[in-house]
Amino acid sequence: MKQKTIHITLIIAMLVFPALASCTTQNPSNNMKTSIKDNDPGHYPVMKTEEDWKKELDETQYYILRQAGTERPFTGKYYQTDEAGIYYAAASGQPLFFSDTKFDSGCGWPSFFEPITPDAVLYRTDKAFGMIRTEVIDSGSGSHLGHVFNDGPPPTGLRYCMNSAALIFVPLGQEGPDIVKSYMEHTASEEEKRVMEDILSAKTDNR
Repeated sequence: MKQKTIHITLIIAMLVFPALASCTTQNPSNNMKTSIKDNDPGHYPVMKTEEDWKKELDETQYYILRQAGTERPFTGKYYQTDEAGIYYAAASGQPLFFSDTKFDSGCGWPSFFEPITPDAVLYRTDKAFGMIRTEVIDSGSGSHLGHVFNDGPPPTGLRYCMNSAALIFVPLGQEGPDIVKSYMEHTASEEEKRVMEDILSAKTDNR
């Protein structure tokens, strides 16, 4: 069984490497790390065993969120989504990105120029596949989301290149799933609650 798992992992890596190259062709250098400093504390509000994560996440989500995997470009369900709403972390239900910050980067993954709050995400240096990149994780559970690059639009100049499987999209005016409700009720910071209230009330007033 172990040998079979290793074989499957190698096949996935062979399929994913071209995808990684596709996402990073906008910067030909092997050093694609941003100036953002690593700030991963290694502990998070939502802490679970890997066995628990395996039970709660589907196979693709677990591979991406907990094993830092990458879905193939142009295959994720959100890369072309242009509806107004909030993108939450699939592992924790934490709010991550507002649709107003989403843009079409052409790389085949959902791309954003700014997280919903500065503390919504954390950063690690990723030296896998012979590249140096800045990995993005959700601060709620430390789960992998994607990477951030220095080739985004104003005002930040950043491109948060995310995996669809790491996200939950909830259109404005619709109720979020239980994982989102639980996070907002039990784990969300006061800043997160305030920002969410501001976004939702502003959009309601503009209708």
